[in-house]
Amino acid sequence: MAMEITMDNFEQEVLNSDIPVMIDFWATWCMPCKMLAPVIEELAEEAHGAYKVGKIDVDKSPSLAAQFGVMNIPTVMVFKKGKAVDKSVGVVPKSQLEAMLK
Repeated sequence: MAMEITMDNFEQEVLNSDIPVMIDFWATWCMPCKMLAPVIEELAEEAHGAYKVGKIDVDKSPSLAAQFGVMNIPTVMVFKKGKAVDKSVGVVPKSQLEAMLK
């Protein structure tokens, strides 16, 4: 299951992570986010320690969304060694998200 990322755990779980971290910026009212959610959960279940998958609710953590220039949701970003290295906006196929992790 994808972990909930907040201001409280962002540094530890994302910036200080030794493995890649995929973050889904979403909101409860966002229909495209709901369409993408099962794919995000699938990726989280398939991680097996190779990477982490987290979700940031933009309504609960607007400063994190602003910090990374998230203007539209869903936005998925991949962080490696504390830096955002790839980004996808909108509903995309699972294969595209998997490619971002490689």
